Amino acid sequence: MNLFMRCVRVVLKNEDGYVNHPSDPGGETRYGIARMFYPDLDIANLTVEQATKIYYTDYWLPMNIEKIFNNSLVLQIFDFGVNTRSLKYGFNTALKSIQRIVDVEQDGKIGPISIAAINSYEDDIVELYKSERKKYYFDLVRRKPHMEVFLKGWIARVEHTKFR
Repeated sequence: MNLFMRCVRVVLKNEDGYVNHPSDPGGETRYGIARMFYPDLDIANLTVEQATKIYYTDYWLPMNIEKIFNNSLVLQIFDFGVNTRSLKYGFNTALKSIQRIVDVEQDGKIGPISIAAINSYEDDIVELYKSERKKYYFDLVRRKPHMEVFLKGWIARVEHTKFR
């Protein structure tokens, strides 16, 4: 099974079905695919196959993370990108977070310079990235207190995002 399919399986478990929470800025979602971004899609009846195709074409390919050597890091970045996009902040939030860690330009685009810096980074980059994710969620709740209802789940999600 290729890396994308391994990652998308975890993301689909994290996103888990249909949700239409009034505090969620993405609105109605199924498998993490938000009506906000796909207004013409029948979200309530979205299939896993349709969601997988959307994740590949609209998230995986544009994120350009497949050349990162550390598969656990790729999974964390992909999962964070899915989650922040459904929050209306775009998946480049996830990309800028890894760029900040490896001290390259934070432009939200992963190219050869970012890939080289990520792949040569010597500290425990996955744990650093998970810390960045958690910090982001805590900062988000400070700025938008109505989002606190999701905080516990987001923090748990960071810790449970791993290959099984």
